[in-house]
Amino acid sequence: MELMKNTPTLPLVIANWKLHPASLAEAKSLFVDIRNAVRRHDNVTVVVAPPYPFLSDLARLSPSGRVPIAAQDVWSEATGAETGEVSVPMVVSCGAQYMIVGHSERRARGEDNALVAAKTKAVLAAKQTAVVCVGETERDESGNFYSVVEQQVLAVLAVCSRTSISRLVIAYEPVWAIGSGETPTAQDIQEMRLFIEKCIAENMNRSAAKKVQILYGGSVNDKNAEQLFVDGAVDGFLVGGASLKPAMFGGIVKTLQKITTQS
Repeated sequence: MELMKNTPTLPLVIANWKLHPASLAEAKSLFVDIRNAVRRHDNVTVVVAPPYPFLSDLARLSPSGRVPIAAQDVWSEATGAETGEVSVPMVVSCGAQYMIVGHSERRARGEDNALVAAKTKAVLAAKQTAVVCVGETERDESGNFYSVVEQQVLAVLAVCSRTSISRLVIAYEPVWAIGSGETPTAQDIQEMRLFIEKCIAENMNRSAAKKVQILYGGSVNDKNAEQLFVDGAVDGFLVGGASLKPAMFGGIVKTLQKITTQS
C-alpha cells in the first residue's frame, strides 16, 4: 500500500487542555507561555483548545490568528432546547476556527458514530475545520480493532463532500494510550494511518485521501515526538497532558519544526 503523506500541508499540533486550568487568569498565563514557547513555528500550525469559557479571551491574545483557537466539542444543532450544549455558531463567534468532535472521552459517555457524524456535518457546513477523533478501546490479536476505526471513519465520510473534505482532520487516538504513558509502536501508527487513508480513498477517491490530515494522539511528549512523527508518518499530533507544560509542548513543536525545515 502506497503511503500518501500530505507533504504540501504544514504539520498540525493541537493542544487539548481538557478540563484545565481552573481559572481565566491561569488560562491566559498558560496561553501566553505556550505562545512564547512556540514563537518561531513558521513550518508548523499550532492550535490551542481551551475550555469553552476561555475561548473569547484567548482568541483576543492572538489577534493575528497565529495561534488559532479550537473548541473541545460542539453540538450538532445551531439552536434549540438543548440545555448545556454549545453550538458551532457560538464557538465561531468566540473566535474558534477548529472544533474537536468524537473525542474518546465523549464517546465513553455515550456518543455514537451517528452523533459524531452529525457534529462533523455541522462544523463543515459552517466552513470550519473538524478534528474528528477515532480509535479503538483495546487491541486484539485478530485485528478486529481495525473494523472499529473503519466504522468511525465511514460514518464521518458519509457527511463529507469533495469540497468539504479538505476541512476534515482525523486524529487517531487509541483509547488505551490516552493518559496512560503507553503508546503503540510507530509501525502500528503508520499502519493505522495507511488504513485510514485506504478507507477514504476507497469511499471517495485518492485525491480526497491526500487532503485529509491524519494526526496521532495518546501520551505524546517531547521525547517520543520525533519517532512518532517520522516513523509513524503522521501529519501532527493531538496533545493532551503535555500541552499543559509549555516547555514540553514547545519541544514537540520545535521537533516538528526541525524536521520540516530539513526536509
